[in-house]
Formats: sequence, structure tokens, C-alpha cells
Amino acid sequence: QVQLVESGGGLVQPGGSLRLSCAASGIIFSFYTMGWYRQAPGKQRELVASITSGGITNYADSVKGRFTVSRGNVKNTVYLQMNSLKPEDTAVYYCNGQNRYTTNLEFWGQGTQVTVSS
Repeated sequence: QVQLVESGGGLVQPGGSLRLSCAASGIIFSFYTMGWYRQAPGKQRELVASITSGGITNYADSVKGRFTVSRGNVKNTVYLQMNSLKPEDTAVYYCNGQNRYTTNLEFWGQGTQVTVSS
């Protein structure tokens, strides 16, 4: 059974920080590029950050310099450190795993809510 389980979301004030975690099971973790996406009400889901098995990262322009994605390949866990949070970061954040060998094979977590508000 494949599972991606996100945790770490919550309510934070503008300028604050949160760290999201995504624990993966049921996959060969090194086969997957891992990513974080987010979706706000009325908006399309967008890529926030991704990281390959080799550690190559990619970030949305809106989060560069504020967010850091990392992975622990032994722990099969992906992290998103979010600093200097803004109200526009409010969204449901989803963990994604995309197989780098098999086309269109990917998995999604259930999401975790991040709310940035005073």
C-alpha cells in the first residue's frame, strides 16, 4: 500500500515559520522525485518546490529565498521548511511523488492546511 502522509501544518502569524513533513511508504523512495504543491480556494494547484533523488531542487518564484525543500532518503521523508510566511502562502499543501522511470506514475498525499493570519 502506497502512502504519503503530510504533517506539520497549522495556523501561524505572518513572518512565522513552519516545517512540513511527508512520510512515504510502499514505494522505492530513490525512484521518486518528491514535490510539494499547494492549492488555495478558487485557484489551481501549483508546484511549490521539488527535489530529485540526487538533491536537485526547484522552487516557485514566489517562495525562493523563503522555503527550503530537503529529503532524508534513509527516513523516506521529504521536508518543506517555510520561513517568513505571508498570508498568500495560505493553502492546502500536498506531497507528491513522481516516478522518474515510469511515465505518469505518481502519488499524492491527503494534504495539510497551512493558514497564515494574524
